[in-house]
Amino acid sequence: METRSIPIQVEKEKPSKAVRLASIDALRGFDMLMISGGGAFIFLLGGKTGIDFIDAVALQFEHPEWNGFTFFDFIFPLFLFLAGTSMAFSLTGGLAKGIGKRELAIKIFKRMLILIILGILDKNAPIDIFDPANIRYGSVLGRIGLATFVGALLYMNYSWTTRLYLGVAILVLYYLALILIPVPGFGAGDLSFEGNLVGWFDRNFMPGKLKQGTYDELALLTQFPALCLTIFGSLAGDILLASHTAGEKLKRHIILGTVGIISGLIWNSVFPINKHLWSSSFIMLTGGMAFILLAIFYWVIDVKGYKRWSFFFRVIGMNSLVIYLAVRFVDFNASSKLLFEGFYKYAPENWHEVYNALGGFLLVWLFLYFLYRNKIFVKV
Repeated sequence: METRSIPIQVEKEKPSKAVRLASIDALRGFDMLMISGGGAFIFLLGGKTGIDFIDAVALQFEHPEWNGFTFFDFIFPLFLFLAGTSMAFSLTGGLAKGIGKRELAIKIFKRMLILIILGILDKNAPIDIFDPANIRYGSVLGRIGLATFVGALLYMNYSWTTRLYLGVAILVLYYLALILIPVPGFGAGDLSFEGNLVGWFDRNFMPGKLKQGTYDELALLTQFPALCLTIFGSLAGDILLASHTAGEKLKRHIILGTVGIISGLIWNSVFPINKHLWSSSFIMLTGGMAFILLAIFYWVIDVKGYKRWSFFFRVIGMNSLVIYLAVRFVDFNASSKLLFEGFYKYAPENWHEVYNALGGFLLVWLFLYFLYRNKIFVKV
């Protein structure tokens, strides 16, 4: 692999084998843990223990109404980032095996279509296909599919540096669009719930139902900044794939992460951090956080070799699609009540929902462990 002199730049040749890193599976598992019940469990602890620290942590698992940021806002951006990181490994491995770019692109395009369909089902079940006007077409899975497809095309055709510049350019153009393009009835630069360009664009061009009524945070325009997280994740993947020392890889991740966080906080002064708008400051902040969190997991698990503690997360991370859909279509909390209420009913009543949520997540993990032990890993 060839490395140029710029400290955070990576130019690569394709290695013969892209080794799977346990840290990526573990971090994805940590992320899915928050989505599949862990976040809800922590939130439910708020106001019950009498411990100020726990109450403060619980507040981090509720989304702000508009501007602002909590740790819970980081969960989906982290998944998009890791999708880009994993994509770098899978595409590098595919190209090294002699699979052509066209064949890989077709495969990822089909994957995108499947994820879009699953996303529509997820957001609308039970879906009424005879009433398309009331179907919500924007979805988490659809966003992942679109971002990884476009990200893959960029990955296979552009260098590390070009993709970095493209990601930053998209965020700058997105900011300028929301600031300079006038919205009928509100004018230019209105970033309020009612007057922002994203909402106007959704109302006029997005078919079907919008989640928030006047806009949908998973609709059209916000796809552009969200894509940047997958681009940034692919940059992180290339750093991990490169023939640098572990210390050099960590340094590059930390540099990029620090720059991202500082840039996001500075940008916040003119373009508020806002998950609903996927503002450029929000993308830079969460992208920076993802670089640093991935570096920590990589250092602890793959470099220092402390892997046993991460098994709990890796069981989740290796079947992320299964768990995402399972918690939507299987009522694990109802099963938890049937199985465990006889134990926790003697606890104070305000703790019942906490124990029930914990039991529900235990069932989720045991289900994933069963799949893991039987080597069943569902991929799209």
